[in-house]
Amino acid sequence: MEGASQISQFGAVLLFIIGGIIFTVGGVILSRLLAPNRPNPEKLSTYECGEDPVGNARIQINMRFYVAALIFLIFDVEIIFLFPWSTVFADKELIAQAPAWGWFSLVEIFIFTGILLIGLAYVWVKGDLDWVRPNPIPAPKVTNIPAEVYAEFNKTHA
Repeated sequence: MEGASQISQFGAVLLFIIGGIIFTVGGVILSRLLAPNRPNPEKLSTYECGEDPVGNARIQINMRFYVAALIFLIFDVEIIFLFPWSTVFADKELIAQAPAWGWFSLVEIFIFTGILLIGLAYVWVKGDLDWVRPNPIPAPKVTNIPAEVYAEFNKTHA
């Protein structure tokens, strides 16, 4: 009956998760109860790195940032898979116990990296990695000064 009095490993994990939830929810509730609540227009305005917000916040983001985020995500996921592989591949005791394991993992990681490189080459050739260059439309010049005055000024100050 020794095993019946001890908590299982799953029970320990469950208690840890419940404790984390209680800690998080308790912190939020305690913050709501103790923190002062004095909203004003300055506090309720959108924060843009110290600049006054201009225009609507719901604008389309430039595609360059989307492409950069996708490239980061692809290589970040690749690193997540390469790190555990490198730690297992560097374990000399494991390789000594099963030498075929080392060659298998080396071939496996080359196949994985090759698939990612083929995908990168495909996207590159397709042109999806090209920066989307904006085509700015210059604002119309509203002035009472004739164009000849500008031309004369540019000649004398060039």
